[in-house]
Amino acid sequence: MSLPPVKIPDMPRPRAASWRVRAALAALCIFAGVTIWVTNSLLTDRFTQNTRNRAELRLALYSGNLLSELRRNAIVPQLLAKDPALIGALNSDDYSQSTARLISFVDEIGAASLLLLDESGRTVAATDRTRLGVNHRSSEFFVNALRSNATLFSATQDDAGANRFTYSRRLDSQGQAIGVIVVEVDLHKFERAWAGISDAVYVTDSQGTILLASEPRWRGRTEAEALARQPAQGAIERAIQATADWTQVPADAYLQGEAVMRKDVRIPFRGWRMTSFTTYASVREKVNAVLALEIMGFAILLALAFYVLSRKSAVRMALFQRESADLRALNQRLQREIAERERMQQSLEVAEHSLAQSSKLAALGEMSAAVSHELNQPLAAMKTYLAGARLLLRRNRPEEALSSFQRIDDLIERMGAITKQLKSYARKGGDDFAPVNMVEALNSALSMMEPQLRQREVRISPILPDEPVRVMGDRVRIEQVMINLLRNALDATEGVDDPEIDIILAAGETATLTVRDNGPGIENLDDLFEPFFTTKQPGEGVGLGLAISSGIVNDLGGRLTARNGHGRGAVFEVQLPILSEDMEAAE
Repeated sequence: MSLPPVKIPDMPRPRAASWRVRAALAALCIFAGVTIWVTNSLLTDRFTQNTRNRAELRLALYSGNLLSELRRNAIVPQLLAKDPALIGALNSDDYSQSTARLISFVDEIGAASLLLLDESGRTVAATDRTRLGVNHRSSEFFVNALRSNATLFSATQDDAGANRFTYSRRLDSQGQAIGVIVVEVDLHKFERAWAGISDAVYVTDSQGTILLASEPRWRGRTEAEALARQPAQGAIERAIQATADWTQVPADAYLQGEAVMRKDVRIPFRGWRMTSFTTYASVREKVNAVLALEIMGFAILLALAFYVLSRKSAVRMALFQRESADLRALNQRLQREIAERERMQQSLEVAEHSLAQSSKLAALGEMSAAVSHELNQPLAAMKTYLAGARLLLRRNRPEEALSSFQRIDDLIERMGAITKQLKSYARKGGDDFAPVNMVEALNSALSMMEPQLRQREVRISPILPDEPVRVMGDRVRIEQVMINLLRNALDATEGVDDPEIDIILAAGETATLTVRDNGPGIENLDDLFEPFFTTKQPGEGVGLGLAISSGIVNDLGGRLTARNGHGRGAVFEVQLPILSEDMEAAE
C-alpha cells in the first residue's frame, strides 16, 4: 500500500552570512598562512646557523684534542732513546729488567704501548708481554727509524682493518744503531668517544684516505667511497621528504638518505683534516615546535569565530519554533500514517510466518538430499564388501571374509554417525569438537574408498608429514570432506590416460590438505560450490558433495578453495586451523 507524500511546510531560510564576515575569515586565514611561512623561514635560517656554529666549535674541540694527543706522544721516543738503561740492555743483550722499565713509563706517559726492538727488528721488551719475540724487521716504523736519526710517525693498518699509529726513533751507541724504541698512540679512544654523539666524524691523511672514523666501515677509504656505502634515498623518496618540510634546507651531503651539513677543519699535522656531518633533525624539531604553537593559536581564533557564527545560527533556529502550529498538524498526520504502517507490519508478520514454514520445508528437503548423497558412498562400499565376502566364503576362506564383515560393520557405524548429524543441525556448531589427527582421518578415508580404487587403475601419490597434524573438529565430517574430494578426483580422471591423484598434507600456520588430479579441469569455478550444481551425467550425482564439504569446512573455521592446475587437472585445497600443543593442553 503506497502512502500519500507528506508535505513539509515551507520554512524561512537562514540569511547568508554577510560579506564582511566572510572577508574577515579569509583575511584571518591569509594572515595565518603568511605568518607561519615567515616564521618558518626566519627560524629555519636562525637555527640552521646555530647548528652550523655548534658543529664548527665541536670540530675545533675534537681536532685540538687529537693534535694534543699526537704532540704529547711525539716527545716520548726522543726521551726514551737516550735512556741509559735501555741502551745498556741492548749492548749487553740482558733484557730482564727492560720490560718492567717500559711498564713503569707507560702509565706516566699515557701511551697505548711501548716496544723495544733490537737491531734485527725482534721485540726484546714490551709493555704487552704477549708481543715479546715478535719480529718487525719489515715494518715501516722499524725500517724508517733505522734510516733516520729523527722521530718518525707511521700509520699502518692491521689485519682487523684498524689503523695503528706509532712514533719510532733509533737508539745509538758509539755512533752505531743498536735498536729502535716504538711508542704506540691510542687514537682509537677518540673513535669510541665519537660513537656516543649524533654527528658522523672522520679524519683523513694528506692523500684523502680515512684514518679514524665514527663509522668503522669508512676506514681505509676515501670520502667518496665512504658516502657510496651509505647511499641516499631515491629521487622520488627524497622529493617526498623535501616537500614534507616547510622550507627545504640545502644539504651538503646525504647519509643513509638523510640530509646533513658538512664541516671540515685542517689539523696542523702531516696534512691531516677532520670532517663532520651534522643532521638537520634538531633544526626541524625546534622550528616545528614554534610552528605548532602558532598553528594552535590560529586554530583557537578560528574556533572562536565559528562559535560566534554558530550562536547566530542558534538565534535563527529559535525563529523556527514559531511554526509550532504547522508542526503539530504535521505530527497528527504522521501519527495517522504510523498507524497505517503498523497495520501493514502485522500483515507482513503473517507473510513472514508463512515464508518461514516454506523455508523449513525447503531446508528439510535439502537436508534429506544431502544425507542420501552421503549415504550412497558407504552403501556402495558395503555392496562391494558383501560381494567379496560371498566370493571368499565360496572359496572356503572365512578369515578373510570376516575382515570384510568387520569393514561392513565400520561402514554401518559411519552411516549411523552421518544420520546422527540430523539431530545436531539445530545445535550451535562446535559443541562436539575434539582433536582430530588429519593423517589418521586421511588413512581412514582412503580405506573407505578402497573398493572404488580397486575398480580403477589410478596411481595415488600421498605425501604425508612424519609428525601428527592435529585440528579441532568432528572426525566423521572431516572424513566426509576427504571422501567427497577423493571421489570427485576419481571421477575427473575417468577416461584419462595414466590417471593420477596427488594427496599432500602439510602443517604450518594452518593444516592444509591438497588433492590434485590430472583430469580435464574445471570450466565454471564461480558456481562450483553452489548446491545442486554438477557436471556429471543425470543419475551420477546431485551436485551436493562440494556444497556440503564447503559448509563443513566453514563450520570448522577453515576454507575450501578450488583452482585449475598449471598444466591440466583440478586442485582442491582444504585449510583448517591447526591445533597447537598449548591449545590441546588447554582443551
